Amino acid sequence: MTEREPDVVRPVIYWFRQDLRLNDLPGLNAAFATGRPVLACYILDDTSPSDWPLGGASRWWLHHSLVALAAAIAKSGGQLHLAQGRSETVLIELAASTGADLVFCSRQYEPWARVLEEQLHDALLSKAVQLKRYSGSLLWEPEAIENKAGAPFKVFTPFWRKCRMLPVAETSTFNADLASWSRYTPGSLTLEALQLLPVNPDWSEGWEQRWQPGENGGVLKLDTFMHSAISEYGKGRDYPARAATSGLSPHLHFGEIAPHRIVYTIREATMANPAIDHEADKFLSEVGWREFSHHLLFHFPRMTTRAFKADFDAFPWVGGADALSAWQQGKTGYPIVDAGMRELWQTGYMHNRVRMVAASFLCKHLLVDWRSGQRWFWDTLVDADLANNTCGWQWVAGSGADASPYFRIFNPTTQAQKFDADGGYIRRWLPELAALPDKFLHEPSIAPADVLEAGGVILGQTYPHPIVDHRDARGAALAAYADMKSG
Repeated sequence: MTEREPDVVRPVIYWFRQDLRLNDLPGLNAAFATGRPVLACYILDDTSPSDWPLGGASRWWLHHSLVALAAAIAKSGGQLHLAQGRSETVLIELAASTGADLVFCSRQYEPWARVLEEQLHDALLSKAVQLKRYSGSLLWEPEAIENKAGAPFKVFTPFWRKCRMLPVAETSTFNADLASWSRYTPGSLTLEALQLLPVNPDWSEGWEQRWQPGENGGVLKLDTFMHSAISEYGKGRDYPARAATSGLSPHLHFGEIAPHRIVYTIREATMANPAIDHEADKFLSEVGWREFSHHLLFHFPRMTTRAFKADFDAFPWVGGADALSAWQQGKTGYPIVDAGMRELWQTGYMHNRVRMVAASFLCKHLLVDWRSGQRWFWDTLVDADLANNTCGWQWVAGSGADASPYFRIFNPTTQAQKFDADGGYIRRWLPELAALPDKFLHEPSIAPADVLEAGGVILGQTYPHPIVDHRDARGAALAAYADMKSG
């Protein structure tokens, strides 16, 4: 807390949410444009998203992102006010204690966030305080994109085709010399008081060496990707042992980098080097999938807990707790699945190709409800985004909009043989299998006894037997699908 009287000129409040940056932030620019001191605040509100409180990995990232944001604000002469509790209560009290009559923020699009914004607008207005919301998280507002019938899109390709004809907001650079921050932060908490980091046990060991949360980290990730990986993105992104993906998803989720900054960077790069145009287009389509996921969640908010295709609500999910636990712990006996689940637990991240294989295995081999996987990813991913996570799981399960057909069932062994042929990914995350030759690395259960012995592998002890047989599991999944379709 800064020990000084409030500013003579009443401040305006900028409420940081999932936009933890200073550049490319329309709401913050508008706050400074008032010419009044800007009081920057962040509120840890565990009361609003009652169905989806922040998962453990997200809380870890948030802690470090707030460290970075507070340092950036301090460097430009301000101070970040930290609070915990109901957003409505905190903002009303903060406005009353500082004399602020304007609150600026970026929109959020999750169902609970939209309800919160509506309630907060009315509650603040009753106290003669205005809430002003701006874009900042997406390229385009979800309600602004409609098909020819004036309805939401349900298929990605026409959605993205229309989006690509729309203008993208200009980038903007934060000018610290022009910033006028309010340093009066009555009752501000310390970051440690928010208790975002794991304790007893600390499962995040090594994460700080792997990740750099914050705006600078997001810019660095984009720069590294553009200089070292974009040229092979189209094909390289499917190979989990390669550093061919951007790693930008957590930075995008927490708003540490604006999506339109990425678009302009890509466009400039392709103008300078047309040879990467195809790869760049592939990458931009992934940014488009993020937009599409938020578009769907905005228009169909029930899809976080209900199948988008209603008939899938009757699917016979017969997989039990033991199957779910084996999957969570990376003990299914299918190396590519287990490697992915170990990577997730140890880093808070999983390669996208492996996410699809692991998710498909849970739903279609183990017949465990996709919502159980959705919850596990929500807690363990540093890029746990409600729209992306929900749409990804429904896509894999076959129940979502524009989803993978249910009868398309990944064979985890052939997926591994195709995309991790030399076993670089599996050996990294499953060191107990590292000494096996490539021929048997992807399917240890068929290795001869002498090969297992030479590799130091004892099936059922050092590495599990397959939890299910692929052919039997595929047949059971297709039979369950047929039963559902027949009513």
